[in-house]
Amino acid sequence: MVNQPLRLVLVDDHEMVIEGLKALLARFRGRVRVVGQAVSADAAEPLVAALDPDIVVTDVRLRGSVSGLDLCRRLVEANPDRRVVLLSAYDDEQYLFQALRAGAAGYLLKSVDGEGLVRHLELVASGETALDPTMAGRAVASAARLQAGEFWPGARFSLTQRESEVLKFLVAGLSNRAIAGKLVLGEETVKSHVRAIFRKLEVNDRASAVAVALREGIFL
Repeated sequence: MVNQPLRLVLVDDHEMVIEGLKALLARFRGRVRVVGQAVSADAAEPLVAALDPDIVVTDVRLRGSVSGLDLCRRLVEANPDRRVVLLSAYDDEQYLFQALRAGAAGYLLKSVDGEGLVRHLELVASGETALDPTMAGRAVASAARLQAGEFWPGARFSLTQRESEVLKFLVAGLSNRAIAGKLVLGEETVKSHVRAIFRKLEVNDRASAVAVALREGIFL
């Protein structure tokens, strides 16, 4: 029997990213086929339930209150056999840890080429866990540090190392623009980190985030 192409649903809050992925994967029609796409977690859930794809490929960060990590967790809770791969621009191993805790079958970077992406998706379909090779090595080192009790401030709140750095500057009273200058990041990237901090600390504004950091002694 001839193997059928893997059926994929793509989830990303930027339609241009989805179209780029579709164009990239079109070169591998005999191995993968995009059967659905969604620009939000809310739209993705019923779509996945209706189409029952082999693999869901989603960005880590999505607009709105439901992240790609949350979507992954929901999809796996609804169907433990659901295979979800997180495709992200963030090469932060803390995101990788969170993805695995959410039940993801893979965590890959958006810098992956077409052949690498398809090969990893085929591994996932066969029951393997696909991790970006460079991140996998760093994750092992971070796990060893965690085992030894050495980790960055805020890790217990699931803050990534970069988010911890941003929170430190929030506590110091710096603006987003000033933080961007300190960390050599774009201001929009800093805003994205700040939103993630708010979500993880369960607050709605900078003052509340600072209050939680001080109350919990995150930087002591």
